[in-house]
Amino acid sequence: MIFGDFGTSYCKLWEPEAGPPRVVATKDLPPGVRVDWATGHNGKRLGARCVNELIALARGGERLIAEPSYLLLDCGSRDIKFIRYQDGGVADMGWNAECGASMGFTIELLARYYDLDYRRIAVPGKTFSVTCGVLGMSHIFDAVIGGVPVAEAVARFVKGIALNAYRFAGSPARIYLSGGLSDNPLFVGSFPCEVVPLGRFVLLEGLAAAAGRTGGAGELTAGGAA
Repeated sequence: MIFGDFGTSYCKLWEPEAGPPRVVATKDLPPGVRVDWATGHNGKRLGARCVNELIALARGGERLIAEPSYLLLDCGSRDIKFIRYQDGGVADMGWNAECGASMGFTIELLARYYDLDYRRIAVPGKTFSVTCGVLGMSHIFDAVIGGVPVAEAVARFVKGIALNAYRFAGSPARIYLSGGLSDNPLFVGSFPCEVVPLGRFVLLEGLAAAAGRTGGAGELTAGGAA
């Protein structure tokens, strides 16, 4: 059985019998790829069965988080979404594909363009008001023109993105964070609350749950796969 989370920038593929999941850039996905269970924007096209991303996120959270009440936030390349549990049941959820437009993609693009390592950049004291990853880049350009170092300007942008996601999720005291940005220490450190990173395979956990696959919580995240 093969599971696939087909994201905008990266796809996560997992065949449990063959080993840990692998991450493939969406642009490099081999032609003819088919999976048994899929989620993501290309899930219907590439999977025999497709699960809505919010449902996959919720099911993955249930497998990984041993608490009755929590907030699980997924920050992807193009959008942000959250599930809030209260006393063991879903109390609220949200999906923002417009004001969170291309946030993860933009953060990665900036690192490549300016040759930045987010592991070496401290969380800034100041921030930009950012509600869209693409449109928010103008803040960076204006700041650099005004004499702010590039790394500082980009860090303010990243912090603005994190604060926007935090407010969208309802400003909780603790966030369980899913998605590729959970591996970005600058982004994680920019939240004004406790953050528990779960990695980028939470939706694969959700697909495994939907397919009835048994396994201990943390089956994917504990392995430290890329």
